[in-house]
Amino acid sequence: MESEDCFETHVAERLKRLRVGRGLTLDQLAEASGVSRAMISRIERTEASPTAALLARLCSALGVSLSVFFASTEAEPSPLSRRVEQPIWRDPESGYLRRAVSPQGTGSGTDIVEVEFPAGAELRFPGRPTGRSQTQHVWVFEGVIELIVGDTVHRLEAGDCLFMNVGDVHGYRNPTDRAARYAVVISLGP
Repeated sequence: MESEDCFETHVAERLKRLRVGRGLTLDQLAEASGVSRAMISRIERTEASPTAALLARLCSALGVSLSVFFASTEAEPSPLSRRVEQPIWRDPESGYLRRAVSPQGTGSGTDIVEVEFPAGAELRFPGRPTGRSQTQHVWVFEGVIELIVGDTVHRLEAGDCLFMNVGDVHGYRNPTDRAARYAVVISLGP
């Protein structure tokens, strides 16, 4: 299994590769994302772990979704993704655990993510214009989550599934004292 430390290195390398690939300096990415230059530099040097909200702001400024950001560009294409090889990432602020379930490198227009969301946890996102071409389903397996989509709060319980535009999601919250587990199925657009 890929360790969280190893995946943090992947996050740092991926951020720098995307920034440099778009011809952006640290200052330009800082201005576009609203994240300080110092923080971006610390993330790229693996001295800091970005929160989910901070990473969402960086991805928006880079013009990619979180799913595209986390996709491995070096993965050998395979139709099979074994659980022990699936990359995981934990948000250092909320404890949210994200597991990339989809086989990587297949060129599929669908991305599947498994999430473990701790009791009482909350994530807030700014609207993300880059997510406007992507849609997602959130399907709850265990527990309860509340999603803020546009101006509406949706309470989802085990078995419930909600469809939405990725750019309209402003937050996730677990209002209970039990962890929630759910899948996010993302259509990456045309």
